[in-house]
Amino acid sequence: MKSLKALVLLGAGVSGLFGFAGIAAADEAEHGLDCPSYPWPHRGILSSYDHASIRRGHQVFQQVCASCHSMSLVTYRDLVGVAYTEEEAKALAAEIEVEDGPNEEGEMFARPGKLSDRFPKPYANEQAARFANGGAYPPDLSLITKARHNGQNYVFSLLTGYRDPPAGVSIREGLYYNPYFPGGAIAMPKMLNDGALEYEDGTPATEAQMGKDVVTFLSWAAEPEMEERKLMGFKWIFIFSLALLQAGFYRRWKWAPVKSRKMILDVVN
Repeated sequence: MKSLKALVLLGAGVSGLFGFAGIAAADEAEHGLDCPSYPWPHRGILSSYDHASIRRGHQVFQQVCASCHSMSLVTYRDLVGVAYTEEEAKALAAEIEVEDGPNEEGEMFARPGKLSDRFPKPYANEQAARFANGGAYPPDLSLITKARHNGQNYVFSLLTGYRDPPAGVSIREGLYYNPYFPGGAIAMPKMLNDGALEYEDGTPATEAQMGKDVVTFLSWAAEPEMEERKLMGFKWIFIFSLALLQAGFYRRWKWAPVKSRKMILDVVN
């Protein structure tokens, strides 16, 4: 009887183990492989962005990503003092043409870009974007690191995680295997390759370096106020610390005579 119970328990344990493995595999296929956690230098409490990396990341976005993806919430003046000087940002903006108007004759006209203009969109509308990408719609990257779970780690893992599909996994023509993408099949081909571009500062343009830089740039675009927020928080902590010390000193000065007072009860008189 005991051996029968032991056998039943063993069978239930094995079934549960296989069931858990099946659920985990199904979850991985549906939501993608869990991303590793990388030590981003700007994640510390008092850490700031690597502005040289932001500049390199903008170069990666401009030369690699901007042909398909937009960043409609970022303007050229946002780059001033962060990655470029005002003159450099004006030169970058002047490279694009912006439709403006109407003029005095009621017609639209093209003009060189200026600092207040947003980054140009690669496609006129969503339908044009889907038509050019086989039905897939490249998302806007302005807030991508905030819009995805574990955003920075996910984007970096996605950009550097392309590999050949494992045995038994077939990928439809026009798609590419990436275990970090939900479903494992993504329409975007591998875009980051060693030596794909030449950095202005001479940094070796390896796949990992380009991935780190563009993710840093996208993180800044999603949270451009992060450094100011951390600095303001540190200032308030310092002010509250001084206020706490003053309150403690005042409490001690006010109540020390009362606590040290000696009371004598004269029951005879």
